[in-house]
Amino acid sequence: MIDYSLNSIFAPMPRTEFLEHYLNNEPILVQNIAALEKLSSLPFLSSLESLFNNWPTSVNTYLEGTADEVNSGEVDIDKAKNLFDVEKRGLFFDDPNRFSETIDHCLQQLRIDLGLSNLTYARSLIYLIAKGKGTATHFDQNINFVLQISGTKKWWIAANSHVINPTTRHTLGHPIDPELSSYSPEKFPEEIPQNAKEYILEPGSLLFLPRGAWHKTEALSDALSLNFTYSAPTWIDLLTATLRGHLIQSEQWRETANFVNDKDLRPHALGKLDQMMEGLVKNMQHLSAEDIFSTTEGDDLLH
Repeated sequence: MIDYSLNSIFAPMPRTEFLEHYLNNEPILVQNIAALEKLSSLPFLSSLESLFNNWPTSVNTYLEGTADEVNSGEVDIDKAKNLFDVEKRGLFFDDPNRFSETIDHCLQQLRIDLGLSNLTYARSLIYLIAKGKGTATHFDQNINFVLQISGTKKWWIAANSHVINPTTRHTLGHPIDPELSSYSPEKFPEEIPQNAKEYILEPGSLLFLPRGAWHKTEALSDALSLNFTYSAPTWIDLLTATLRGHLIQSEQWRETANFVNDKDLRPHALGKLDQMMEGLVKNMQHLSAEDIFSTTEGDDLLH
């Protein structure tokens, strides 16, 4: 089976050095022909013809207007091929790991080597972008690894000083998610920041794209890439998952939240919840980080 550990795919850079860049949200670009050769023989990745002939389900295509997932729709494989050939529409193929044990193995091995939580949503995508086309400026809430399979693609990447550690993605020119707007007081730019750096991805190029970084792309030729993305839980998610696991055991906390929107009876609801919160605070005083990890990750690392 393919070795898709950090030591392997970013060689000769050791894992410890990669993690320094990772923790500092710094992009990394390396050339790894070995990783390309091991994956490019798969039916979905060996050629465009093979991809279209072997893909078993629907495909996502960019619609007219913004070239981005926020402006996309599903079509069948024949329609997708026609849109790419005739209209040069960008396509992305969701979760090829569903149909390839090799891709799924690589996806999960990399997640484990990153030390990400078991609650992480690990996803793979195949992107096919026609020459001269690209993807609009945006940032993602996930951690992204890109292996360029064929063709050449230019990336522009800039650190995100507008919002740190976003929990949702955002594409310039589109409405801002309400939760995102609650903790991003700065106005977003109208285009990618001027300090964006250019990265050229050729066959075998492997790019680490930090969570939250602004980026956009342009294909310099028809370009096929395989992406591994990880929507990992935040500390908020670990804590709230543990709290829910604890509270769900209580008959009282499982009660319907009655009268919270009733003018006359709301004082009763407020008093009840205040009383329950007092009990919760007392119980949670003894909750430790180890308790949280035990709930979300299991006890395997403790033995």
